[in-house]
Amino acid sequence: MADTESIYKRENGKVLIEINLSSVAQLFNSFDPAPFHEKELDTAAESYIVDTVKDFPEKTQFRIVIYVPDCKICAEQAEKIPRAIKNHFEYKMRVQDRKFRARFRHGRWTLLIGLTFLAIALIARQAVSAYLADSHLIAQIFADALLIIGWAAMWEPVTILLYELWPITRTKKTYEKISQMEISVLPAT
Repeated sequence: MADTESIYKRENGKVLIEINLSSVAQLFNSFDPAPFHEKELDTAAESYIVDTVKDFPEKTQFRIVIYVPDCKICAEQAEKIPRAIKNHFEYKMRVQDRKFRARFRHGRWTLLIGLTFLAIALIARQAVSAYLADSHLIAQIFADALLIIGWAAMWEPVTILLYELWPITRTKKTYEKISQMEISVLPAT
């Protein structure tokens, strides 16, 4: 089986992401009422571009090549394709940025709540341990339960701040990279 890199053409050191269209409208989401240069890309086209970029190492350089039918109307519409693609991925990048900020803000609040709850649980555990003799099994179980519950309260902030933010950042970087790519629109042969 051929590796991913051998499937794609290269030109001037850049991997070509080639899309062959039967009509310019095929590239865009047909349900999007926005003007042509601001239109949302078709999900299949977006997925193809994003998945291709993700298949390669981060430092790989790309160029998007769109092949359109050779007709006068297509040529006029094709001039707007590079700006539309850049607009689409710049918008997706801003969405990821908002998502990151919202998750980070949520993570900070959950951290504050989790630490407060943990502190209360640890203080309550100390009080239970001091009040009742350690020889009481029920007191020991209750004290240990407070400790476990206190640390369980930290699960959400740790998950958000250590694990959920990085995929958002990676996706944003991918969209940013795509929005800055060279885009060529050529007549289909």
